[in-house]
Amino acid sequence: MLHVDIPSHVQMERLLRDRRAGSVSIYVPTTPISAEVAANQIDLKNAIDEALGQLRDANFDKREFTALEERLADLLDDEEWQFQAHTLAVFATPERAVTFRLGNKVARTVEVSDRFHVKPLFRVAAFPQVALVLALAAGSVRLIEVEPDLPAETVRVEALPKDAASAARKASIKDRSPSGRIQGSEGQKVRLTQYARAVARAVAPTVGAADVPLILAATQPLASIYRSVDASEHLAARGIDGSPEGRSDSEIGLLARDVLDAIYADRLAELRDLFEARRADGRGSSDVATVARAATIGGVDTLLVDMDETLPGIVDDLTGAIILGTPDDAHDYGVLDEIARRTFLNGGRVVAVRRSDVPDGAQLAAILRY
Repeated sequence: MLHVDIPSHVQMERLLRDRRAGSVSIYVPTTPISAEVAANQIDLKNAIDEALGQLRDANFDKREFTALEERLADLLDDEEWQFQAHTLAVFATPERAVTFRLGNKVARTVEVSDRFHVKPLFRVAAFPQVALVLALAAGSVRLIEVEPDLPAETVRVEALPKDAASAARKASIKDRSPSGRIQGSEGQKVRLTQYARAVARAVAPTVGAADVPLILAATQPLASIYRSVDASEHLAARGIDGSPEGRSDSEIGLLARDVLDAIYADRLAELRDLFEARRADGRGSSDVATVARAATIGGVDTLLVDMDETLPGIVDDLTGAIILGTPDDAHDYGVLDEIARRTFLNGGRVVAVRRSDVPDGAQLAAILRY
């Protein structure tokens, strides 16, 4: 199983609100392959050296520098190194260090400022590449966990019926009821509906706790019946066609990843269409200076931003005016990251995407509230 940490809303807010000189943000590529762990550690050590070098150049307080250096060194000795995903994100100050193992591949980044560089985490929150698949058939049911690039696995779920017949407490869903009223195709539909409700109740706690898309793999009429009884917001509109019986967890996992890609593509297409509609009404902009001012006064509803782009500089706290800076120093914090931070903290939605997914190929695009 891939070891992935998806930041919660509370964790994101805390990182975004933290303001402290000597805040270090590091993103280094990693791999779940244990044989390559040593190379990952070397890359992190080099990134740490880069961050500390920036602080030395800025004449950072010596005692605080030593405390931060020790805290970062502890990360290199952490036994958790054997359990990695595709990117390790590190956020450190002299007082504490927080790490996240990300399922997404993020460009190697080293940032030092008075706040954390959090923008790539928005990508993880919006597109975690993790899902649960409900493989549902009259004769069997299982809940399968799908994570990036590793084989899918069945999740144990308490009170999950074995099949439709056992859910109805019958030898077969074709059995008549004691009164003889439930029989034939109509009777089977009633039994399947009972079965679907029992399955939905059983998986609800696991799905809710995971807070990831639930993809349904089922044939008709069971697929439609299940959708009619599961009102969860996590149930994806797209599903996997065909019977899941006879398919391994890994086979279903591969199909689920295609569905996830399609789900995310649909979401991005909807956002791009909405942006174009709002821009036509004067409520959309891809101009960085305009969006910076809007984000400062809480005027950004939704922000699409290039997750890999760094624009060194600062944004005025009161006016939102941009002052561009020089890269690789311990003072500038990144204009795009700050716009994302202000959007989030003012209740807006931030979606970090690849540059090709931003309208006009711009660095960002914002749907404005007014």
